[in-house]
Amino acid sequence: MISLSVNINKIATLRNARGGHIPNLLEHAKNIIRFGANGITVHPRPDERHITYNDVRELKKHITVELNIEGNPKEPSFIDLVLETNPDQVTLVPDDIGQLTSNHGWNTHKEKVFLTKTIKLFSNQGIRTSLFVDPDIKDIEGAKKTGVNRIELYTENYASQYSKNPEKAIKDYQIAAKKATELGLDINAGHDLNLENLPFFAANIINLREVSIGHALISDALNYGMENTVNLYLRALKK
Repeated sequence: MISLSVNINKIATLRNARGGHIPNLLEHAKNIIRFGANGITVHPRPDERHITYNDVRELKKHITVELNIEGNPKEPSFIDLVLETNPDQVTLVPDDIGQLTSNHGWNTHKEKVFLTKTIKLFSNQGIRTSLFVDPDIKDIEGAKKTGVNRIELYTENYASQYSKNPEKAIKDYQIAAKKATELGLDINAGHDLNLENLPFFAANIINLREVSIGHALISDALNYGMENTVNLYLRALKK
């Protein structure tokens, strides 16, 4: 079974646009879980423009499924937050300060010393670790050398090319997944996956353990309702 982790950043963005507590982030997270999602993903950034650090603390107290925290470990406050809240999984992403959204994976060879040290810090606390990477064999081989548990394949290129040629769009990801599996790394995936391109990806990537989906899923919920939308994505993951 491929797990669906719902990124709820966009719910926090809507709340923060007006201030106050509407929509209520925690209540929506609980509903998403009740509707069948296997996990909740958050990506707090230093400016707290959507998910705040206190949101993460409250979610950790109250949700009953896997909590996945994404972020850049070069921010000391991010490391402190992860160690404080002790999530099930931390996904390390090389975002720049103020970056609108994630747009590239780690250069795992260039950052080997830093990533190895950081991953060990989290692993020693029993937190599963994942590295956000492009579907590049060298970066996947480099990821293995850091001691990480999983990689998360950055799927924007697949999503942007899917409608033109699905087989071509997925080819690099299949090669990457095969190499990761050979190296003993489990695979997550995320970025621009949606109801159109997700079924093909899920059916053709080996050892895919989890997808993290936020923008598309929350947008679809405006049309279909959250319960129906979560179930549509769960169905899309069935091979």
